[in-house]
Amino acid sequence: MSVLIFQDTYLSLYHDDALSCIYADWIGFQTLATVQEGCERLLEEMVQHNCFKILNDNTHVEGIWSSAAEWVGTDWFPRMRQAGMSCFAWVYSPSMFSRLSADKSLRFTYDTTGIEVFENLEAAKAWLSKPTLNT
Repeated sequence: MSVLIFQDTYLSLYHDDALSCIYADWIGFQTLATVQEGCERLLEEMVQHNCFKILNDNTHVEGIWSSAAEWVGTDWFPRMRQAGMSCFAWVYSPSMFSRLSADKSLRFTYDTTGIEVFENLEAAKAWLSKPTLNT
């Protein structure tokens, strides 16, 4: 069962008991400000719920948000890892520009261990369900 823990126009966060993860459903066009605000909230919820697996769903994201890519890769991901993040399943958007932004973020990320990208939500959930990822 998923419980809504945060909601705004650009992002909904859920605690997913079945997958033991925080599910982030990003929505619409993203800016540097919405990416930073949403990512900071995701970090807070991860720590508060003591839940270190993340399902980051960009299925509903539209357009480019590459202005935030360097910040995500060099600032936020290291802090997520330092706070205990064990794995991060990133579901691509159907928007090619959003995909390019996600890929750019990962190019800025020094250590991508435990971070995987997926074409669809089902594949990401299957990866998060692997017994070797249960922490």
